[in-house]
Amino acid sequence: MLRESSKAKGENYDLALLTGVKGDGNVPYGALLVAFAEAVLGDDDARLSAIRSEIRAKLGDAALVDAAAIAATFNAIDRVADSTGIPIEDAKAAATADFRAALGINAFAENRGEIADPRDRR
Repeated sequence: MLRESSKAKGENYDLALLTGVKGDGNVPYGALLVAFAEAVLGDDDARLSAIRSEIRAKLGDAALVDAAAIAATFNAIDRVADSTGIPIEDAKAAATADFRAALGINAFAENRGEIADPRDRR
């Protein structure tokens, strides 16, 4: 979604932000939002509270609600897909191959035999 919305707006982003590289990834408050997502999935309630306060102070209440909704939605979608074993569709596999490789995402599923090159399914 980020990739497509960025293309539509003529903006660039840097996925390296998601792998621990410092900076905002060319996304306004990107580092803060990544820290929030990590805190949501973590177990440090004090850190989560501090980051929520920082988002409210810098971006406002509505942004906090949006960030929380996005984190919850992505977490839920991922869990549903993982628990049901939903394979990635061929079109999505092809469209996401570049950034999955750049982020090392394939290594997780490849180790479990879950992602194959769509061309191998012919």
